Amino acid sequence: MNTLLFLKQHKDRWWALPLILPVIFLPIFSFASTYTHLNGGIIALYYMPLAFLLTLLLFFGLSALPGIILALFLRYHSTSGIFETAAVICHFIVPLTLSWGGYRVFSPPRNMVAYGDAKLMALRLFWQVLCPSALFLVLFQFAVYLGIYETRQSMAGLNPLTIRTLVNFQGLLVGGLTGVPLSYLLIRIIRHPRYLRALVSQIRTQIDKKVTVTEFILWLAALGGLLSLLLIPLSDTSTIFSTNYTLSLLMPLMLWGAMRFGYKLMSLIWTPVLMVAIHYFYRYIPLGQGYDIQLAITSSSYLVFSFVVIYMSMLATRQRVITLHARRLAFLDPVVHMPNLRAMTRALTKSPWSALCMLRIPELEVLGRNYGVLLRIQYKQKLAEWLKSSLQPNECVYQLSGCDLAIRLNTESHALRIEELDKKIKEFRFIWDGMPLQPQVGMSYCCVRSPVNHLYLLLGELSIIADLSLSTNHPENLQQRGAMHLQRTLKDKVAIMNRLQWALEQDEFRLMAQRVQGIRGDHYHEILIRMPGENGVLLSPDKFLPVALEFGLSSRVDLWVLERTLQFMAEHRDRLPGQRFAVNLSSSTICRSQFPLDVHRLLKKYGIEAWQMIFEITESSGFGNADLARQTVKQLQKMGCRVAIDDFGTGYASYARLKSIDADMLKIDGSFIRNIADNSLDYQIVASMCHLARMKNMLVVAEYVESEAIRSAVNALGIDYLQGYLIGKPEALETLIDSQAPSDA
Repeated sequence: MNTLLFLKQHKDRWWALPLILPVIFLPIFSFASTYTHLNGGIIALYYMPLAFLLTLLLFFGLSALPGIILALFLRYHSTSGIFETAAVICHFIVPLTLSWGGYRVFSPPRNMVAYGDAKLMALRLFWQVLCPSALFLVLFQFAVYLGIYETRQSMAGLNPLTIRTLVNFQGLLVGGLTGVPLSYLLIRIIRHPRYLRALVSQIRTQIDKKVTVTEFILWLAALGGLLSLLLIPLSDTSTIFSTNYTLSLLMPLMLWGAMRFGYKLMSLIWTPVLMVAIHYFYRYIPLGQGYDIQLAITSSSYLVFSFVVIYMSMLATRQRVITLHARRLAFLDPVVHMPNLRAMTRALTKSPWSALCMLRIPELEVLGRNYGVLLRIQYKQKLAEWLKSSLQPNECVYQLSGCDLAIRLNTESHALRIEELDKKIKEFRFIWDGMPLQPQVGMSYCCVRSPVNHLYLLLGELSIIADLSLSTNHPENLQQRGAMHLQRTLKDKVAIMNRLQWALEQDEFRLMAQRVQGIRGDHYHEILIRMPGENGVLLSPDKFLPVALEFGLSSRVDLWVLERTLQFMAEHRDRLPGQRFAVNLSSSTICRSQFPLDVHRLLKKYGIEAWQMIFEITESSGFGNADLARQTVKQLQKMGCRVAIDDFGTGYASYARLKSIDADMLKIDGSFIRNIADNSLDYQIVASMCHLARMKNMLVVAEYVESEAIRSAVNALGIDYLQGYLIGKPEALETLIDSQAPSDA
């Protein structure tokens, strides 16, 4: 055991593999080379030793030189003298070291990755094929010319510019082009036998997914058939398929394999096919007139075919890798680098039954605004990593928009596992700049069956239940919380949202006006909006305005109401001179910094005076962002418009908010006015509101005045304006043109 460990630790030392491998394999690669006679001399159609020795240097560096020298000495000393053997060793060492050094200098740090990388192809072609082959041939011709190689005079003539030199050079190039990758594979498997398993996996990965076993068998059969025709011995009955024409037919077949099977498999197939085709060249190249030219052309075919097959297989493999990478990116969120909704859809499709969980972290929105979006990204990443240990291999955490995450679980014991996940989430601590953060996480879940046709609707239902989980502080089951009711509610919301969009685009809203009477004889009208529903029934604002606010349409609705009101005033300024109107604004509108500019633009467009407009801001929601609301109110007042606080008394800390904002009018909510004549407590509350308004120099408006008793009570308190069914019911805006009394002018 100690001996094996010692050998494993020192296998790359000069006295280990670098010394043993060349001694064993140099004779084998020499035997695999192919030589023939041409014009009274010997030429190499395929030469492998140079490629093998160069690969040893690439793996072991200078540690391979002792083994290379020893192997060359043993190979040539028996047939040559000591001087010629030394010359042969120098002949090999010089081009090998120069090519190896050049490749190490000009290639990137990771230059020993497996062959098939198109980025390194140009460097490898030059330093591992062209450079060593050219240097080796030049030195060989020079040595023969000087008479150093007495036993190898027949391998080169005095004139280097001959067909023999051309064939030798092509044989060296083909040997380097196919021999270096083959030697690399052989040495790597010997150094790390487990690489064989990785090689098989890489071959499977590079094969086109559409390739079937039948296609591969047919391709192998065609290859075997063409190779058999090529190797049939020449005779008087030979056909065109027994010539090098069949070698040309191999090309399209190998190209088809290169496009379909990838580089790894094609390099393993093409190299032995090429070696066999070259070794038995005499069976399809007949001796006769022009034999040398035909041999040179066939030798060039070996080179060109090898380059094209290798290069095309590289390109096809690279294209498949890029396509696969692009498909993987399509299932990955580019910001958070987590599986996205598309990946979750695919996972749900693959499993017959799944437990789908949603995690909602609303506090991330606030933390993200204060500390930046990077906090939200890292929190999701760390939480997903924290939960990974509790998930099974085919389960995963998925990125959703906003502050939500989703988890797909197997259905076996999912309820118990969800409880465990909830405990684990509560134990999670996120450290940001040394500060521990633990925002509350709501969890909802349900079981789904593949295929999930309404995933987006289901996620909406889970989102609502996750909000409920935030209040109960434990996971909530969608099925137990009335999924059908939630689904129906969501469908109704979507239907109303679609109708809102349609009404905005088609100008189908209806404007109503309700009279607000002043105790001093003046008056104005409040604009109310209605939306056509099914069968032409008009929907009240409480049916669609909350949906508009939820889906971000409330600002568009407010601007539509304002512009149509101003348009009505401009068209009927002769019949309704000096008429004032009040328009309600939502919280999202009053918190838009652009809104005062929109008001100024519309007033100028329709020629309406600013004092004719009153903007009512709902007290309970209009001051969610006090700074923006205060700034907008000041700009509207500076413009000349009046601002009224609507539904005063219903919001949290109403008096405190009134203290921080200067409005022109105060509209007391109808819930206090309704029982003012019968309830002394309501009377005192309204009285205190009126007293506070007088201190702030604000006019007071009483809503819900529906009886003479209520009118008498509010008049006794000195309230400035009255609104209610006793004063006037909401009517279509167009009726003001005909129903305006003479005293109203």
